Amino acid sequence: MNLALTAATGPVADLLCSGRDWSDQREVDDALHALDGTPNLSRLGANTVIAVSMATARAFAAAAGLTVAQWIARQSGQVPRMPVPHFNVINGGAHAANGLAFQEFMIAPVGAPDTVSALQCGAEIHHRLKVLLQQAGHDTGLGDEGGFAPRLTCPEEVLDLLVEAIEAAGYTAERDQVAIALDPAANSFHRDGSYHLTSDKRVNASGLIDLYEELLDRYPIRSIEDGCAEDDLDGWQEMTRRLGERIQIVGDDLLVTDPGRIRAAARENLATSALIKPNQIGTVSRTLDALAAARDVGFTTMVSHRSGETLDTFVADLAVGGATGQIKAGAPARGERLAKYNRLSELSADYPQWAYGLPVDPSSSR
Repeated sequence: MNLALTAATGPVADLLCSGRDWSDQREVDDALHALDGTPNLSRLGANTVIAVSMATARAFAAAAGLTVAQWIARQSGQVPRMPVPHFNVINGGAHAANGLAFQEFMIAPVGAPDTVSALQCGAEIHHRLKVLLQQAGHDTGLGDEGGFAPRLTCPEEVLDLLVEAIEAAGYTAERDQVAIALDPAANSFHRDGSYHLTSDKRVNASGLIDLYEELLDRYPIRSIEDGCAEDDLDGWQEMTRRLGERIQIVGDDLLVTDPGRIRAAARENLATSALIKPNQIGTVSRTLDALAAARDVGFTTMVSHRSGETLDTFVADLAVGGATGQIKAGAPARGERLAKYNRLSELSADYPQWAYGLPVDPSSSR
């Protein structure tokens, strides 16, 4: 396939418009890495490279007469699957100035019959949560990813609100119905070897895992992402050993969508699931490599947006075509978040034969 960029200049445009006949995605992506010449794409810029790589994927899909989701499924050898959306409805940590250590509190309509019902469920619970926050006198301004950022300081307060909102919206707060997922993003409150949960409460890794265990006993939590700091490998091992049979242990900062790190984490029993962010690894080809590595080691996967998002919907097609069964794209609010959910709705309508839901056996994630 020949590529052409109208009125574009610079090294990337020169490479792509050189008249070369590009045979596949990997050839383009490898050429971009070679042109950059650095291990972390610092010369061209990772944002530039991933944008060009995604545009190339769209071009190859269009040339084959496929949607991006279908093309990704063909590249990865998967049957497309509509993912369970994990809506980030309460923000804390680095995403909100509210004193809450944990960064994300998500709801996941695991038991919904289809994508449209799941999106409706998320929107209704989000709306009900806003009403409850207003009634309690909390600010209902939105955090970076569209969730609310009330001035709460402990996770139990948030989780009680989520359960109340789920039930007030007419749903059931259970792990196999509307479940809860956490992204504490523990890097942000790990300092001097301790985890700072509040201004006057510090715990070590075992103490933090004790807290997670208590929360699992009380609330319908199905997944914890970045529950320990990325350099606290002993903490990750303990968390996986103690909690890995009960819930999904997701690595984001720990794994950074890197196939080598995913394989190493499986060998060392550090996690049971990998978060997948294309911009972390730089190209579509290497993102598909990360998905393949996760499948090889028995990890589940969850495709993710970023905080600084745009209206681009590539990650929605990636989640579907990669058959991950899970996606996080923020709250059902803000245009850059809704764009992903609208794309899932479109794909669900166009391809009703694609099943909705988690991977076939999410409990056996290793």
